[in-house]
Amino acid sequence: MIDPTVYTFVPQISPLAEHAAVAYWFAFQDQKMIVRKTSDTVGAPLLTDLAALGLAPLRQQYLGYLEDEAAGRTHCYSAEIDPNVALADGLVAEGLRDLYAPLGDVLFNVAGRAVQIITWDRTHQYCGQCATPTETLTQERARRCPACGLTSYPRISPAAIVAVVRRDEHGERILLARNHRFPPGRYSVLAGFVEPGESLEMCAQREVLEEVGIRIKHIRYFDSQPWPFPNSLMLGFTAEFEEGEIRLEESELADAQWFTADHLPQLPPKMTIARKLIDWFVGSS
Repeated sequence: MIDPTVYTFVPQISPLAEHAAVAYWFAFQDQKMIVRKTSDTVGAPLLTDLAALGLAPLRQQYLGYLEDEAAGRTHCYSAEIDPNVALADGLVAEGLRDLYAPLGDVLFNVAGRAVQIITWDRTHQYCGQCATPTETLTQERARRCPACGLTSYPRISPAAIVAVVRRDEHGERILLARNHRFPPGRYSVLAGFVEPGESLEMCAQREVLEEVGIRIKHIRYFDSQPWPFPNSLMLGFTAEFEEGEIRLEESELADAQWFTADHLPQLPPKMTIARKLIDWFVGSS
């Protein structure tokens, strides 16, 4: 596991020079990352070439490098592997959500970058305007159509996620909801994607009103988190209850309630900004 206090990831489009040193390879079959797994460890392959593992990438991309003042640079690559290819002993393909703990913050973030770039590269091989095969640009992360000039960049979908707090005669409470897709018993704060023409604050207001019928005020920025499921940028906010009664958007939510800090349901994992928002509420109550 990479120590985030020591290593810094530096994104790059292409290596500054040719090199033959070992590199981290973030290789994916569909949305599952190929890792080396033993009874004790799980990790991204660290080697000069995927051929050493019997793998031939359909496409590969240079991501950048991890830098440590003492150890120097360790380059990072992403690679798309045919999902029908059998993996050698000691290799498994696992969902990225399950790899946060063994990879740690730094490598998990690089893996999230990798899978999004792989997906974008695969789905933009042809121009969406005239269907001509596109070309990779060397000076920026983009693909351009040589016929009509349309340039495509990796997609980022901004989403507002908001912790709504209510203060009244019942004390301080946070609004948590259960999406139909959540594991049994899990609740979280509300979130939704930004629509064309919206500010982030407008998105937060609309999503809360649409999903639970509550109006909010005093919206304040909290933090952000890249979220590669599939290509989101989560922008966290805190807000205060203004008015309304909980009225569920039943196609989206199974339940929503006000919770006090000492009586919380099952919560999202620690890795998520949703959990950070809830932990902020608990710490400030």
